[in-house]
Amino acid sequence: MLALVAMNEPLKRICIVGGGFGGLYTALRLSELPWENSQKPEIVLIDKNDRFLFLPLLYELITEEMQTWEIAPPFEELLSDTSVKFYQSRVTGIDIESKQVQLENCPNLSYDKLAIALGGKTPLDIVPGAAEHAIGFRSLEDAYRLGERLRELEKSNRDKIRVSIVGGGYSGVELACKLADRLGERGRLRLVERGDKILTRSPEFNRETAKKALESKRIWLDLETEVESVSADTISLRYKGQVDTIPVDIVLWTVGTKVSELIEKLPLQQNKKGLLSINNTLQVVEAPDIFALGDAADCRDATGQQVPATAQVAVQQSDYCAWNIWASMTGRPMLPFRYQALGEMMALGTDNATLSGLGMKFDGTLAYLARRLAYLYRQPTLKHQLTVGFNWVCAPFVELLSN
Repeated sequence: MLALVAMNEPLKRICIVGGGFGGLYTALRLSELPWENSQKPEIVLIDKNDRFLFLPLLYELITEEMQTWEIAPPFEELLSDTSVKFYQSRVTGIDIESKQVQLENCPNLSYDKLAIALGGKTPLDIVPGAAEHAIGFRSLEDAYRLGERLRELEKSNRDKIRVSIVGGGYSGVELACKLADRLGERGRLRLVERGDKILTRSPEFNRETAKKALESKRIWLDLETEVESVSADTISLRYKGQVDTIPVDIVLWTVGTKVSELIEKLPLQQNKKGLLSINNTLQVVEAPDIFALGDAADCRDATGQQVPATAQVAVQQSDYCAWNIWASMTGRPMLPFRYQALGEMMALGTDNATLSGLGMKFDGTLAYLARRLAYLYRQPTLKHQLTVGFNWVCAPFVELLSN
Protein backbone atom coordinates (compact mmCIF):
# COMPACT_ATOMS: atom_id res chain seq x y z
CA MET A 1 0.00 0.00 0.00
CA LEU A 2 2.81 2.41 0.90
CA ALA A 3 4.59 1.60 -2.35
CA LEU A 4 1.40 2.34 -4.28
CA VAL A 5 1.04 5.72 -2.57
CA ALA A 6 4.68 6.54 -3.37
CA MET A 7 4.09 5.64 -7.01
CA ASN A 8 1.09 7.95 -7.21
CA GLU A 9 2.83 10.91 -5.60
CA PRO A 10 3.55 13.69 -8.11
CA LEU A 11 7.20 14.19 -8.97
CA LYS A 12 8.70 17.01 -6.94
CA ARG A 13 10.59 19.73 -8.78
CA ILE A 14 13.52 21.98 -7.91
CA CYS A 15 13.76 25.10 -10.08
CA ILE A 16 17.03 27.02 -10.27
CA VAL A 17 16.75 30.47 -11.81
CA GLY A 18 20.03 31.76 -13.23
CA GLY A 19 22.87 29.78 -14.81
CA GLY A 20 25.92 31.56 -13.46
CA PHE A 21 28.34 30.13 -10.91
CA GLY A 22 25.70 29.90 -8.18
CA GLY A 23 22.95 28.42 -10.33
CA LEU A 24 24.85 25.99 -12.55
CA TYR A 25 27.05 24.65 -9.76
CA THR A 26 24.02 24.18 -7.48
CA ALA A 27 22.30 22.16 -10.22
CA LEU A 28 25.38 20.00 -10.78
CA ARG A 29 25.81 19.34 -7.05
CA LEU A 30 22.13 18.45 -6.65
CA SER A 31 22.40 15.90 -9.45
CA GLU A 32 25.33 14.22 -7.65
CA LEU A 33 23.71 13.89 -4.21
CA PRO A 34 22.42 10.44 -3.13
CA TRP A 35 18.68 10.67 -3.77
CA GLU A 36 16.56 7.60 -3.17
CA ASN A 37 14.51 6.68 -6.23
CA SER A 38 11.26 7.49 -4.46
CA GLN A 39 12.60 10.92 -3.42
CA LYS A 40 14.53 12.04 -6.49
CA PRO A 41 13.00 15.25 -7.84
CA GLU A 42 13.16 16.83 -11.25
CA ILE A 43 15.99 19.39 -11.29
CA VAL A 44 15.46 22.28 -13.71
CA LEU A 45 17.97 25.00 -14.56
CA ILE A 46 16.63 28.13 -16.28
CA ASP A 47 18.68 30.81 -18.01
CA LYS A 48 17.99 33.26 -20.83
CA ASN A 49 21.32 32.41 -22.49
CA ASP A 50 22.36 29.12 -24.04
CA ARG A 51 25.87 29.25 -22.56
CA PHE A 52 27.44 29.34 -19.12
CA LEU A 53 30.04 32.11 -18.78
CA PHE A 54 33.20 31.63 -16.72
CA LEU A 55 33.34 35.36 -16.04
CA PRO A 56 36.88 35.64 -14.53
CA LEU A 57 38.31 34.52 -17.88
CA LEU A 58 36.26 36.91 -20.03
CA TYR A 59 39.29 39.22 -20.28
CA GLU A 60 41.16 36.53 -22.20
CA LEU A 61 38.75 36.93 -25.11
CA ILE A 62 39.94 40.50 -25.62
CA THR A 63 43.56 39.44 -26.06
CA GLU A 64 42.53 36.26 -27.93
CA GLU A 65 44.39 34.12 -25.40
CA MET A 66 41.29 31.94 -25.18
CA GLN A 67 38.33 31.06 -27.38
CA THR A 68 34.64 31.40 -26.65
CA TRP A 69 34.03 27.66 -26.31
CA GLU A 70 36.66 27.44 -23.56
CA ILE A 71 35.14 30.05 -21.26
CA ALA A 72 31.50 29.79 -22.38
CA PRO A 73 30.46 26.18 -23.00
CA PRO A 74 26.79 25.48 -23.85
CA PHE A 75 24.58 24.41 -20.95
CA GLU A 76 23.34 21.44 -22.96
CA GLU A 77 26.92 20.20 -23.24
CA LEU A 78 27.70 20.68 -19.55
CA LEU A 79 24.49 18.96 -18.44
CA SER A 80 24.47 16.16 -21.02
CA ASP A 81 25.69 13.51 -18.55
CA THR A 82 23.41 14.61 -15.70
CA SER A 83 19.72 14.39 -14.86
CA VAL A 84 19.36 18.19 -14.90
CA LYS A 85 16.91 19.64 -17.43
CA PHE A 86 17.79 22.96 -19.04
CA TYR A 87 15.25 25.57 -20.13
CA GLN A 88 16.53 28.46 -22.21
CA SER A 89 14.01 31.17 -21.46
CA ARG A 90 13.66 34.54 -19.82
CA VAL A 91 11.97 34.44 -16.41
CA THR A 92 9.22 37.06 -16.44
CA GLY A 93 8.01 36.56 -12.90
CA ILE A 94 7.81 34.30 -9.85
CA ASP A 95 4.45 33.67 -8.19
CA ILE A 96 5.32 33.00 -4.57
CA GLU A 97 1.75 32.07 -3.58
CA SER A 98 1.18 29.44 -6.26
CA LYS A 99 4.89 28.46 -6.31
CA GLN A 100 5.34 28.94 -10.04
CA VAL A 101 8.12 30.32 -12.23
CA GLN A 102 6.70 32.30 -15.15
CA LEU A 103 8.63 31.97 -18.41
CA GLU A 104 8.61 33.92 -21.64
CA ASN A 105 7.08 31.89 -24.49
CA CYS A 106 6.94 28.76 -22.29
CA PRO A 107 4.39 27.27 -19.90
CA ASN A 108 4.78 28.15 -16.23
CA LEU A 109 6.86 25.77 -14.12
CA SER A 110 5.66 24.81 -10.67
CA TYR A 111 8.27 24.19 -8.00
CA ASP A 112 8.63 22.61 -4.58
CA LYS A 113 11.99 24.25 -3.92
CA LEU A 114 13.36 27.31 -5.69
CA ALA A 115 16.93 28.63 -5.89
CA ILE A 116 17.37 32.21 -7.11
CA ALA A 117 20.84 32.77 -8.52
CA LEU A 118 20.29 35.68 -10.87
CA GLY A 119 23.43 37.73 -11.45
CA GLY A 120 23.46 41.49 -11.27
CA LYS A 121 23.98 43.88 -14.12
CA THR A 122 26.17 46.93 -14.63
CA PRO A 123 24.18 50.16 -14.22
CA LEU A 124 24.92 52.42 -17.19
CA ASP A 125 22.34 55.08 -16.35
CA ILE A 126 24.44 56.72 -13.64
CA VAL A 127 25.70 59.62 -15.78
CA PRO A 128 24.35 61.24 -18.96
CA GLY A 129 25.41 59.46 -22.15
CA ALA A 130 26.85 56.33 -20.54
CA ALA A 131 23.93 54.08 -21.48
CA GLU A 132 24.23 55.14 -25.14
CA HIS A 133 28.00 55.28 -25.55
CA ALA A 134 29.77 53.27 -22.82
CA ILE A 135 30.34 49.50 -22.90
CA GLY A 136 29.96 47.31 -19.83
CA PHE A 137 32.01 44.17 -19.33
CA ARG A 138 29.87 41.46 -17.78
CA SER A 139 28.68 39.29 -20.68
CA LEU A 140 29.76 37.66 -23.92
CA GLU A 141 27.80 40.33 -25.78
CA ASP A 142 29.87 43.02 -24.03
CA ALA A 143 33.11 41.28 -25.01
CA TYR A 144 31.96 40.85 -28.62
CA ARG A 145 30.94 44.51 -28.83
CA LEU A 146 34.28 45.64 -27.44
CA GLY A 147 36.20 43.28 -29.75
CA GLU A 148 34.36 44.57 -32.81
CA ARG A 149 35.06 48.18 -31.88
CA LEU A 150 38.74 47.40 -31.27
CA ARG A 151 39.11 45.69 -34.66
CA GLU A 152 37.49 48.69 -36.32
CA LEU A 153 39.91 51.09 -34.65
CA GLU A 154 42.94 48.88 -35.29
CA LYS A 155 42.16 48.80 -39.02
CA SER A 156 41.88 52.60 -39.14
CA ASN A 157 44.83 54.85 -39.94
CA ARG A 158 44.77 56.71 -36.62
CA ASP A 159 48.00 56.56 -34.67
CA LYS A 160 46.35 56.56 -31.22
CA ILE A 161 43.49 54.50 -29.83
CA ARG A 162 42.14 56.23 -26.74
CA VAL A 163 40.35 54.13 -24.13
CA SER A 164 38.92 55.25 -20.79
CA ILE A 165 38.06 52.57 -18.22
CA VAL A 166 35.73 53.77 -15.48
CA GLY A 167 36.31 52.01 -12.16
CA GLY A 168 39.54 51.10 -10.39
CA GLY A 169 38.31 47.79 -8.99
CA TYR A 170 39.30 44.29 -10.10
CA SER A 171 37.50 44.42 -13.44
CA GLY A 172 38.83 47.86 -14.36
CA VAL A 173 42.44 47.02 -13.55
CA GLU A 174 42.38 43.68 -15.38
CA LEU A 175 40.73 45.23 -18.43
CA ALA A 176 43.23 48.08 -18.54
CA CYS A 177 46.23 45.73 -18.42
CA LYS A 178 44.85 43.34 -21.04
CA LEU A 179 43.97 46.20 -23.40
CA ALA A 180 47.38 47.80 -22.95
CA ASP A 181 49.03 44.55 -24.04
CA ARG A 182 46.73 44.20 -27.04
CA LEU A 183 47.05 47.79 -28.27
CA GLY A 184 50.76 48.22 -27.57
CA GLU A 185 52.22 51.55 -28.69
CA ARG A 186 48.93 52.69 -30.22
CA GLY A 187 47.07 52.46 -26.95
CA ARG A 188 46.36 55.52 -24.81
CA LEU A 189 44.61 54.17 -21.76
CA ARG A 190 43.11 56.01 -18.81
CA LEU A 191 41.76 54.39 -15.62
CA VAL A 192 39.23 56.60 -13.82
CA GLU A 193 38.54 56.01 -10.11
CA ARG A 194 36.45 58.22 -7.82
CA GLY A 195 38.30 57.06 -4.70
CA ASP A 196 41.82 57.96 -3.61
CA LYS A 197 43.25 54.53 -4.50
CA ILE A 198 42.57 51.54 -6.72
CA LEU A 199 41.51 48.09 -5.50
CA THR A 200 40.24 49.26 -2.12
CA ARG A 201 39.19 45.72 -1.09
CA SER A 202 42.35 44.04 -2.32
CA PRO A 203 45.31 42.86 -0.20
CA GLU A 204 48.14 45.40 -0.08
CA PHE A 205 50.51 43.12 -2.03
CA ASN A 206 48.09 42.79 -4.93
CA ARG A 207 47.30 46.51 -4.92
CA GLU A 208 50.97 47.52 -5.07
CA THR A 209 51.73 44.91 -7.74
CA ALA A 210 48.82 46.17 -9.82
CA LYS A 211 50.00 49.79 -9.48
CA LYS A 212 53.43 48.80 -10.78
CA ALA A 213 51.86 46.96 -13.70
CA LEU A 214 49.73 49.99 -14.62
CA GLU A 215 52.80 52.25 -14.48
CA SER A 216 54.91 49.89 -16.59
CA LYS A 217 52.19 49.81 -19.25
CA ARG A 218 51.89 53.61 -19.17
CA ILE A 219 48.23 53.57 -18.17
CA TRP A 220 47.16 56.99 -16.89
CA LEU A 221 45.52 56.82 -13.47
CA ASP A 222 42.89 59.44 -12.57
CA LEU A 223 42.16 59.14 -8.83
CA GLU A 224 39.52 61.16 -6.96
CA THR A 225 37.89 61.75 -10.34
CA GLU A 226 34.23 61.43 -11.28
CA VAL A 227 32.62 61.07 -14.70
CA GLU A 228 30.26 63.93 -15.54
CA SER A 229 29.08 62.70 -18.93
CA VAL A 230 29.94 60.53 -21.92
CA SER A 231 29.39 61.29 -25.61
CA ALA A 232 30.17 59.39 -28.82
CA ASP A 233 33.77 60.62 -28.82
CA THR A 234 34.40 62.42 -25.51
CA ILE A 235 34.34 61.84 -21.78
CA SER A 236 33.96 64.68 -19.25
CA LEU A 237 35.80 64.21 -15.96
CA ARG A 238 35.47 66.20 -12.73
CA TYR A 239 38.59 66.57 -10.57
CA LYS A 240 38.60 68.88 -7.54
CA GLY A 241 35.69 70.90 -8.88
CA GLN A 242 37.09 71.36 -12.39
CA VAL A 243 35.60 69.57 -15.41
CA ASP A 244 37.77 68.57 -18.35
CA THR A 245 36.36 67.11 -21.56
CA ILE A 246 38.80 64.88 -23.39
CA PRO A 247 38.57 62.91 -26.64
CA VAL A 248 38.01 59.16 -26.38
CA ASP A 249 37.38 56.24 -28.75
CA ILE A 250 36.05 53.72 -26.22
CA VAL A 251 34.58 54.13 -22.74
CA LEU A 252 34.38 50.96 -20.65
CA TRP A 253 32.13 51.03 -17.57
CA THR A 254 32.96 48.61 -14.75
CA VAL A 255 31.39 50.44 -11.81
CA GLY A 256 28.55 49.12 -9.69
CA THR A 257 26.09 46.23 -9.70
CA LYS A 258 22.35 46.58 -10.05
CA VAL A 259 19.96 43.90 -8.90
CA SER A 260 17.70 42.22 -11.46
CA GLU A 261 14.28 43.83 -12.01
CA LEU A 262 12.74 40.41 -11.37
CA ILE A 263 14.09 40.39 -7.81
CA GLU A 264 12.93 43.97 -7.20
CA LYS A 265 9.34 42.89 -7.93
CA LEU A 266 9.31 39.93 -5.55
CA PRO A 267 7.25 40.28 -2.35
CA LEU A 268 10.22 39.11 -0.29
CA GLN A 269 12.36 40.84 2.31
CA GLN A 270 15.22 42.82 0.74
CA ASN A 271 17.98 45.11 1.95
CA LYS A 272 18.51 48.74 0.86
CA LYS A 273 20.28 47.61 -2.31
CA GLY A 274 17.42 45.31 -3.28
CA LEU A 275 19.25 42.09 -2.44
CA LEU A 276 17.20 39.27 -0.97
CA SER A 277 17.58 38.90 2.79
CA ILE A 278 18.61 35.33 3.65
CA ASN A 279 19.63 33.41 6.74
CA ASN A 280 22.89 31.47 7.04
CA THR A 281 21.34 28.36 5.47
CA LEU A 282 20.77 30.49 2.35
CA GLN A 283 16.99 30.42 2.78
CA VAL A 284 15.10 33.62 2.06
CA VAL A 285 13.74 35.17 5.25
CA GLU A 286 10.10 34.10 5.82
CA ALA A 287 10.19 31.89 2.68
CA PRO A 288 11.93 28.63 3.66
CA ASP A 289 11.25 26.91 0.31
CA ILE A 290 13.21 29.61 -1.53
CA PHE A 291 17.00 29.80 -1.48
CA ALA A 292 19.14 32.66 -2.82
CA LEU A 293 22.84 32.99 -3.53
CA GLY A 294 25.43 34.96 -5.47
CA ASP A 295 24.64 38.50 -6.61
CA ALA A 296 20.97 38.03 -5.65
CA ALA A 297 21.54 37.64 -1.92
CA ASP A 298 22.49 39.73 1.09
CA CYS A 299 24.51 37.04 2.84
CA ARG A 300 26.17 36.72 6.22
CA ASP A 301 27.73 33.37 6.97
CA ALA A 302 27.62 31.30 10.16
CA THR A 303 30.21 33.54 11.83
CA GLY A 304 28.23 36.69 11.03
CA GLN A 305 30.69 38.05 8.46
CA GLN A 306 29.28 39.78 5.40
CA VAL A 307 30.45 37.87 2.34
CA PRO A 308 31.42 39.66 -0.90
CA ALA A 309 29.58 39.12 -4.18
CA THR A 310 32.32 37.23 -6.01
CA ALA A 311 32.54 34.08 -8.12
CA GLN A 312 34.51 32.41 -5.32
CA VAL A 313 31.65 33.01 -2.87
CA ALA A 314 28.98 31.83 -5.34
CA VAL A 315 30.84 28.56 -5.96
CA GLN A 316 31.14 27.91 -2.22
CA GLN A 317 27.49 28.84 -1.66
CA SER A 318 26.40 26.39 -4.37
CA ASP A 319 27.70 23.44 -2.32
CA TYR A 320 25.72 24.54 0.72
CA CYS A 321 22.65 25.48 -1.31
CA ALA A 322 22.52 22.06 -2.98
CA TRP A 323 23.08 20.25 0.32
CA ASN A 324 20.42 22.27 2.15
CA ILE A 325 17.82 21.79 -0.59
CA TRP A 326 18.56 18.06 -0.53
CA ALA A 327 18.49 17.98 3.28
CA SER A 328 15.19 19.87 3.44
CA MET A 329 13.61 17.31 1.08
CA THR A 330 15.03 14.19 2.72
CA GLY A 331 14.65 14.98 6.41
CA ARG A 332 18.31 15.67 7.10
CA PRO A 333 19.87 18.61 9.01
CA MET A 334 20.79 21.69 7.01
CA LEU A 335 24.23 23.30 7.27
CA PRO A 336 24.95 26.99 7.96
CA PHE A 337 27.11 28.52 5.24
CA ARG A 338 30.73 29.07 6.23
CA TYR A 339 32.78 31.16 3.83
CA GLN A 340 36.47 30.38 3.42
CA ALA A 341 38.50 33.17 1.83
CA LEU A 342 40.91 31.31 -0.44
CA GLY A 343 42.75 34.37 -1.69
CA GLU A 344 42.65 36.66 -4.68
CA MET A 345 44.06 36.43 -8.19
CA MET A 346 44.23 39.12 -10.85
CA ALA A 347 45.50 39.05 -14.42
CA LEU A 348 47.80 42.00 -15.12
CA GLY A 349 48.32 41.43 -18.82
CA THR A 350 49.01 38.52 -21.14
CA ASP A 351 51.93 37.10 -19.17
CA ASN A 352 51.57 38.59 -15.72
CA ALA A 353 49.28 38.20 -12.71
CA THR A 354 49.28 38.62 -8.98
CA LEU A 355 48.19 36.12 -6.36
CA SER A 356 47.69 36.55 -2.64
CA GLY A 357 46.12 34.05 -0.25
CA LEU A 358 46.62 30.95 1.89
CA GLY A 359 49.94 32.30 3.09
CA MET A 360 51.30 32.89 -0.42
CA LYS A 361 52.17 36.09 -2.24
CA PHE A 362 53.70 36.13 -5.69
CA ASP A 363 53.34 37.71 -9.10
CA GLY A 364 54.70 37.51 -12.63
CA THR A 365 54.60 34.51 -14.96
CA LEU A 366 54.34 31.99 -12.13
CA ALA A 367 51.23 33.72 -10.77
CA TYR A 368 49.83 33.88 -14.30
CA LEU A 369 50.20 30.10 -14.68
CA ALA A 370 48.83 29.46 -11.17
CA ARG A 371 45.76 31.55 -11.99
CA ARG A 372 45.19 29.58 -15.18
CA LEU A 373 45.48 26.25 -13.36
CA ALA A 374 43.20 27.38 -10.53
CA TYR A 375 40.51 28.42 -12.99
CA LEU A 376 40.95 25.20 -14.95
CA TYR A 377 40.27 23.29 -11.72
CA ARG A 378 37.15 25.43 -11.15
CA GLN A 379 35.61 24.60 -14.55
CA PRO A 380 32.13 23.17 -13.97
CA THR A 381 32.65 19.57 -15.16
CA LEU A 382 35.56 17.15 -15.39
CA LYS A 383 34.88 16.66 -19.10
CA HIS A 384 35.23 20.38 -19.78
CA GLN A 385 38.35 20.58 -17.58
CA LEU A 386 40.01 17.85 -19.63
CA THR A 387 38.98 19.34 -22.97
CA VAL A 388 40.21 22.83 -22.10
CA GLY A 389 43.38 21.54 -20.41
CA PHE A 390 44.25 19.40 -23.43
CA ASN A 391 43.78 22.39 -25.70
CA TRP A 392 46.06 24.54 -23.53
CA VAL A 393 48.78 21.90 -23.64
CA CYS A 394 48.51 21.34 -27.40
CA ALA A 395 48.04 24.98 -28.49
CA PRO A 396 51.78 25.93 -28.41
CA PHE A 397 52.68 22.90 -30.54
CA VAL A 398 49.93 23.63 -33.05
CA GLU A 399 51.09 27.24 -33.32
CA LEU A 400 54.72 26.11 -33.76
CA LEU A 401 53.76 23.71 -36.57
CA SER A 402 51.61 26.31 -38.32
CA ASN A 403 54.57 28.66 -38.45
